[in-house]
Amino acid sequence: MTVHEELDVALRRLEATMKATNMWRVERPDADAFDSQQPFCIDTMALPQWLRFVFIARLDALVEAGGPMPEKCDVAPAMEAYLTQQGTRATDRLLICKAVQEIDQLVTEN
Repeated sequence: MTVHEELDVALRRLEATMKATNMWRVERPDADAFDSQQPFCIDTMALPQWLRFVFIARLDALVEAGGPMPEKCDVAPAMEAYLTQQGTRATDRLLICKAVQEIDQLVTEN
């Protein structure tokens, strides 16, 4: 399996996990929210919105194009902090963070 195929599987796993933990059903941000210059668009989106509409979307495009992997991916710590701050159930937090960590590792190691 190529790294792009592995990444696609990991992205689908994250999507399924977000659906199972009720984090997928977030409102699409306004178009100008995507123009943010802040990490994770933190000034214009909630982190689950960014995860769905920016992170997953960009990595899906990378997989489809067979493009080069970014040098580093380190989203899991921010996701852990956000979910902890939001008081997300420990099991849901663990599932989401594990799925994001898998993507972080795949991207960073390839």
